[in-house]
Amino acid sequence: MTAQLDFFRERLPRKPYHTNDLMTGLQIAQLKTAISSRYIQPNGPTHKYWFVFDVDSSTAAIDWYDQGAPAPNFIAANPQNGHAHLFYGLEVPVRTAPDGKLAPLKYAAAIESALRERLGADMGYKGLICKNPLHGFWRVTQYEKEPYTLDWLADYLDLSDHPIKRTEYGLGRNCELFDALSKWARRAIRQGWPKYDQFLQACLDRATGYNAQYFTHNPLPHNELFHTARSVAKWTHAHITQAGFSEWQATQGAKGGKKSKGGGRKTNERSARQSKPWESIGISKATYYRNKQKTTD
Repeated sequence: MTAQLDFFRERLPRKPYHTNDLMTGLQIAQLKTAISSRYIQPNGPTHKYWFVFDVDSSTAAIDWYDQGAPAPNFIAANPQNGHAHLFYGLEVPVRTAPDGKLAPLKYAAAIESALRERLGADMGYKGLICKNPLHGFWRVTQYEKEPYTLDWLADYLDLSDHPIKRTEYGLGRNCELFDALSKWARRAIRQGWPKYDQFLQACLDRATGYNAQYFTHNPLPHNELFHTARSVAKWTHAHITQAGFSEWQATQGAKGGKKSKGGGRKTNERSARQSKPWESIGISKATYYRNKQKTTD
C-alpha cells in the first residue's frame, strides 16, 4: 500500500458508514468491518480530511488534467464505465463541527465549490459515501504524493465567483446553517429560558426547517443537523442566561439619561471588543453599540 492510501486509511472515521451496494442502503460498523466494503465514509462529522468529487465521465481519470485542475492524490474509477471519485487530501483538516473557526470553513467551502466546477463534477454528490480505494473492485490511480494545503489548492482556482452563502452544496451548507441557527437561538432562548433538553429539541427542529428551506435539492444529512443543533444549543444555553440578560437590562436602565463626559472612551471600547458582551446577552454587536450610544447621547 502506498503513502496516499495509508494516509486515507489512517484518517477514516472509527465507525464509518459503509455498503457493498448503494441500492441496499448504508450501515454503520467498526472500521475493521467497514473497510472491506466497496463504499465507505471518507470524512467524519467533525473534520474534513478529504475533498471528494464525483465525475461521471468515461475519461474521468484524466479529464482533470485537461481542465487545468490540480492533480488528485488518487482516483478510484469504475472499471466498467470509467466513472470515478477524485480524492484531494488536506494536510491540515478543516474542522466542520460548529465549534470550529468559521473563516477556514468558509475558505474551504469556496475552494470546494470552485474545484467542483473546474472538474465538471456532479453537483448533486453529497460526499457522505465514496468508492473505497482500499477495495480491489475499483481501478485506483495515484498522482500527487503530498496532501494539499488550502492555499495550494486556491492557487489553481479563481475564488471570486464562488461565494459560499446561499449555496446548496458542500461545506457552504454547514456555514449557512450554523449562521442562521446561531442567530435564531440567541433570540429564542429568551422566550421562557427553557431547560437544555427542551432547547436542544427546539434547535434541532429549527435546523431541520432551515435544511428543508435552504437546501431543497441537496439537504444536509440528519447526523450533521444534529451535531450543529447540539453545538449551538449547548453554547447558547451555557452563555446566554436569564441572570446575565437581566443584569444587562438593569445596567442599560441605570444609564438612562446620563451624558457621556468623555475620558476613557477608547479604553472602554477596547475592553468591550475583548469581552464581547453582546454575545453573553444574546444580541448582535451592532445592536449593543446602538443601545450604548442611546445611553450616552
